[in-house]
Amino acid sequence: MSEKINQIVEELKTLTLLEASELVTQIEETFGVDASAAAGGAVVMAAAGPAEEVEEKTEFDISLDEVPADKKITILKIVRGITGLGLKEAKELVESAPKVIQEAVAKDAAEDAKKQIEAVGGKVSLTYLLEICYSSIVYYQKNSL
Repeated sequence: MSEKINQIVEELKTLTLLEASELVTQIEETFGVDASAAAGGAVVMAAAGPAEEVEEKTEFDISLDEVPADKKITILKIVRGITGLGLKEAKELVESAPKVIQEAVAKDAAEDAKKQIEAVGGKVSLTYLLEICYSSIVYYQKNSL
């Protein structure tokens, strides 16, 4: 790998989950791409390479993507229960969707939170940090050649 790529990778390692999420959003807006679409290609490329042990994803960010107006109060109560935030903070969080509501949550807790919010009509996504960074790097490499 080139020195430039090594420097970028080292910088990515220092990002918090929230910063990495913001980075992906900025890359998507700047280059007009969808990182989730790149992740599919990344999986195919990885499968073609040498076999490596796959690390199980154990920590996820929970992103509240969409809150229907008629479900806002119900979702607000669920977000308060999940995050432990006060009423004002939880309200600001819900009203600012799409937004990461929790970082580095255990897989079971993240899936449970997603089920709770989606059961009342909200839209949630779970994001794994390495997946975000890898998708962005793969996109960057494909389009800089």
